[in-house]
Amino acid sequence: MFLILEKDNKFVCFHAYQSLVVFGSLQIIVLVFNIIPVLGVFISWAISVLSFILWIVLIVKASQGLKYKLPIAGDIAERWANK
Repeated sequence: MFLILEKDNKFVCFHAYQSLVVFGSLQIIVLVFNIIPVLGVFISWAISVLSFILWIVLIVKASQGLKYKLPIAGDIAERWANK
């Protein structure tokens, strides 16, 4: 939604793309771990909890006007946002 509404704002685009890359990847990882009977469910739950905490941290950083760049996803998001 932010990519459509604020397509000219590089700051908003960067954070939107970073969010898509990070949480899309984490969602795929959770789906893969859900296949494993007992341990996979625990690992998926742990990843989900940590994802929620990361989501809150990224929201706070973005609302403070900081460009908080995660290691791999930040580089990808920066390339996509600058196109």
